[in-house]
Amino acid sequence: MSVINQVIGRNSTHLQPPFLNLMQTLVERGGPVRIRLGGNTQEFAFMVDDLGDGKAVSKQKAETNNPTETPAVIYTMDLFYLMANVSSLVDVRWVLGVPFNDTDWRLEIAQHGTQVLGDKLLALQVGNEPDLYAAHGHRPDTYTPATYSDEFASCSDALDAAGVRTQNYLIGPSVATGDWRPEDVWNTGFLDRHRDRLGILAVEHYPDNNCFAMFGANGSPKVNQDEFPLFLNHTAPVSLIQPYLNSSTIARDRGLPFYMLETNTASCGGFPGISNSYGAALWALDYGFQLAYSNFSGGMLHVGGQNVFYNRIRSEPHCFQLAPPGSRSAYSEFTIGSIFYSALILSEALGSTGTAQVVDLQGNNGNIYTPQYAVYENGKLARVALFNYVTDANGGNDYTATIRADGLPGNAKVKYLQGGEGGVAAIKDFKYAGQTFGNQFEVDGILRGDLDVQTISCSDGACAIHVPAPGFALVFLADDADDTDIADKASATKTFATTAQTKTLNTATVDPSVLATANGMNGTERGWLGSTSHGSVTGGARRSRVREGGLGWVAAVVVGVSMLYVLV
Repeated sequence: MSVINQVIGRNSTHLQPPFLNLMQTLVERGGPVRIRLGGNTQEFAFMVDDLGDGKAVSKQKAETNNPTETPAVIYTMDLFYLMANVSSLVDVRWVLGVPFNDTDWRLEIAQHGTQVLGDKLLALQVGNEPDLYAAHGHRPDTYTPATYSDEFASCSDALDAAGVRTQNYLIGPSVATGDWRPEDVWNTGFLDRHRDRLGILAVEHYPDNNCFAMFGANGSPKVNQDEFPLFLNHTAPVSLIQPYLNSSTIARDRGLPFYMLETNTASCGGFPGISNSYGAALWALDYGFQLAYSNFSGGMLHVGGQNVFYNRIRSEPHCFQLAPPGSRSAYSEFTIGSIFYSALILSEALGSTGTAQVVDLQGNNGNIYTPQYAVYENGKLARVALFNYVTDANGGNDYTATIRADGLPGNAKVKYLQGGEGGVAAIKDFKYAGQTFGNQFEVDGILRGDLDVQTISCSDGACAIHVPAPGFALVFLADDADDTDIADKASATKTFATTAQTKTLNTATVDPSVLATANGMNGTERGWLGSTSHGSVTGGARRSRVREGGLGWVAAVVVGVSMLYVLV
């Protein structure tokens, strides 16, 4: 929630085109994208009338009791128009959370969110990681699951009194499995007590943390070389989900969706060289399939600030990374980390029908380095996912998977996820089916390059699929039109271009051949410029002319009272 101005847009009238393009890429493969604005930042959030300078959000001093030093988010009404404008362009559904730092409930997020977003608001979260409240100093040491259940009821009653929908609409208990297990909450009678209000059951969990290195808190230093192998086998996602199998069954039996509402490679921002690697992309894919196999309805990958190594969109090599630093152009210079490719592939593998069923095949006699999954549609095998966690540049650990099933087509189509040099440690040159979003500071959210879908002949009811080391292959076996369209899917059919000019200062360009042979010196010595900062040039300095960027296309969409311009 505190970084939406970097990821999504500055306000309702200036949205980030790369973000819209990335979301549209997912939508065209897997249907609506679900985004949660909240987490620790929602707990202290409060609304003001105006922040000046067109800001929809701002931040207050960090909340020092949290190991991540989470800021309080200050927001205006424009936050809701920002979300609505995004949803008017791309099929995005939202999750918002009611601030829970104390029981003097601030309900503006819920009130305005439901009014402005309508059916684009998926649900309201009531309490975020309540099992950590006492440890973070947000509640007394006597805080228990029963106390949380009482506060859930109090907040729900306040929402009812304010005219906000609660029936089958609230999310809980969102425990982090820190000091409590989900069963500690279920055992209070939570599910029966709140059965008419609960719309989604949720938990949150990370497999590891890097809090000591990032914030000097929560444990001891971690050594990356020791941590990386823990992500590079099938045991990692399986063991991560084991504590929740009972809860996913409870949710299924009650007809409620069950979400992993927040996760990623490691809390407190992840690990450099791990969270942004090809190996992390394999882990996230394995984790996603395992969530589906274990009766989870969805999983949400956390996105944080520019010091976060697992981000899927950002300005440095992470995973779903933020906009670039202010000294660079904000368009076509985003960075996409490896885990966004995982989200892209899972969108294709699970599809948009909502009927996909996933089976862990325990492939290669349960070899933890070569997991395999089957995806069924209406009882018929549609897709197969094949992994290889092993790094072997010589090909000695490549393998061939033979798929046998009734009704296989004459040909299978295969799309590979590839990394650059370094095997599982690669942090750039990612390609899916021959296409890439680009490397650091190259991304506008559109897949580039020629689509490379391998066609494999099948015979005698079997298809042989090569899987490199390391590697991942998604095999399409259904011959219906929808599946064929996804198998041949390249760039999104709908894209977004810049419609606003924001970098109008310090836009001088230098011929690279001149720069390569320049001897340096500064502008004041040569009498060219007094300063590179706007407004600080002295009267005695002579100014040179700089070239300004051109104005892009213009388009507008009206939502509420806001005119929409897509940000460059």
